[in-house]
This record gives sequence, C-alpha cells and structure tokens, in this order.
Amino acid sequence: MLVALQFHRWNRLSSGSEFSPEFPRPVVALFNWAFGALMLLALLQLALDAGLIVAALIHGGIVGAPDGVRYALAALAAAAAAIGVHQAMRIPPLNDVEVAIRGLPRQFDGYTILQLTDLHISRLFPASWAREVVARSNKLDVDLIAITGDLIDGSIDARRNDIAPLQDLIAADGVYVISGNHEYIFGYDAWMAHYAALGLRSLENRYIVLERGGGRLVIAGITDRASRRRAHPVRDLAAVLDGAPKGAPIILLDHQPSDARNAAALGVALQLSGHTHGGLIVGIDRLAAPANAGFVSGRYDVDGMTLYVNNGTALWPGFALRLGRPSELTRITLRVADDT
Repeated sequence: MLVALQFHRWNRLSSGSEFSPEFPRPVVALFNWAFGALMLLALLQLALDAGLIVAALIHGGIVGAPDGVRYALAALAAAAAAIGVHQAMRIPPLNDVEVAIRGLPRQFDGYTILQLTDLHISRLFPASWAREVVARSNKLDVDLIAITGDLIDGSIDARRNDIAPLQDLIAADGVYVISGNHEYIFGYDAWMAHYAALGLRSLENRYIVLERGGGRLVIAGITDRASRRRAHPVRDLAAVLDGAPKGAPIILLDHQPSDARNAAALGVALQLSGHTHGGLIVGIDRLAAPANAGFVSGRYDVDGMTLYVNNGTALWPGFALRLGRPSELTRITLRVADDT
C-alpha cells in the first residue's frame, strides 16, 4: 500500500516530473490500478463509517460492521479500479453532438468539427494508441479537426515517436491546435514548434475565417490560463477577436472552461474546452467544479453561448481512472438555429 501511494514520487524519480511516468506501460497501468483502488477504498470506508456514526446516534450506542463488510468493500474498490483503468486506456468511442447557432450561414449548416483534447500522449497512451485514434478520426471525414490542448506528458525527446502519428490527421479545412496547461509544464515554445512541424496549425491568440459561398465562420483560439503565470503573451480574448468580421459566428477553442462567461460577453457562439477529464468519476466529479467555474462535463448554456466541455480523448497518466465519465471522440455538427 505504501509503495502504491508513492506512485507520483516514483514518477518524479523516473522522469523528473510527477506528470510523466517513464515506466513500461503495464507498470504505469498497474500503479494506476493500485493507487486508484486505495483511493476508492478510502472513500468507501469513510462512507461506511459515516453511516455507522448515524446508526449509532439513532440507536444510542456503538454500531459496528462485520469484518466481511470491509473486506467486501476492498474487493469492490479493487474491481472498480480495474474497470476504471480499462475505461481510461481504451480507444475512445464516438460522441456526436449537434449545436444550433444563431446567425450561422446556411452554407455551414451541417459543418463538422472533430474535437480532440487531453490526449496526454505518454507511456500510458503511446504511439500504438495514437495511431488507432488517428485512424478512427480520419474515417469520420470531418471538415475540421480542433485539438484543444494537453497533447503530451513528457519532453520532446521522450515523446517524439509517440506523438508522430498525429501528423497523419486529415481534415478538409485543416487540423488546428491550441495549448493546454501541460504544454507549459514540458516546454511551451519547443512543443508548439514541434506541433507545427507535424502539420498541426497553431490557433494560439489568433483566428481564421472560413468562407463558403459568401458565408463566413470564425474559428478562434487562445493560450491556456497557465500563460498568466509564465513569460508569455497576455491572455486577452478581446484583443484576439479584434477585427473579426461582424456578424460571422465565432467558435472559440479554449483549453479550460473557466472563462466561458467572458467569451459569451464578447460574442462567442460556441466554446470548445477540455481540461476537466469530465471529473473522472460520477459522484466525485463535482470536486472539479469549483476550480472550473462549475463547468465539468458536457453541454452548458452560458449567457446564450453554448459551451461544450469534452471529457477528453485520454487523460493524465497519474490518475487514469474513469467511472461513468467516458472518454470521447467528439464530432460537433453545426446547425442553423431556428429563430422562431
């Protein structure tokens, strides 16, 4: 138990960072299972003891639980952790989401965007996993691919081969990328340059205008909130959108959902975010809410703007469990809103 609980310390010893375990994939998976089982067991034991305290207050005396109950909780925690690690490591299923946008030109009705986010390419999500994700993504034949940050965990030297499959992503209007907070952990400038070398076009603090038969659609991106603590350009969405064509709907790529209300106030029609991993586990997912302005998983109406918080294509290999918050390949289909 003590060895399992020191998982992140072993990560730091293996790579210099708790965010990048450099052990063989089966070892990383095993650590995640053991660490996750202990965390789940602790929660179950606390829930049981809380119930016993309530029962004691009701009955006016000490109420105990048979040892078999606690052993059963241990078995349940171990089984749940195994399922959770399997759910985390699998190739994500397709999740289709339709978003109605007011003022969307008819020419863009049915326009498709594949959102990939939080791939966390690492020893747990290596080249073989990335190749399968790319293959499934390309079969969808979408108009544009948007990767909304946290692509990697590790240095370029450690991840060069693992991330190489992303250069094979194909979409008619291109593959665009923005940073997440993990890019800042492992060298923002170097990684953004490497993404460009792979053919992933940066949308950091800029926008593009797509045109179809006279109709226009703006796709914008902004640096992650982590840039505020680093020597990087100031995060200023108003400045990013300055000069965007009037009347053209704006789709914003922003890794973290926390600033969604600011985006809505600036006229953004749809914001695509990730970062939260969907809260990982139903029931404790709300623990992630305060740090993300209450936005954790799925679709939200934010002052008239649609915010979609993606559960993630993968997740951080330091706590790789999913229970009730599945990973996803997210195909966003734009529709003209019915103003009636």
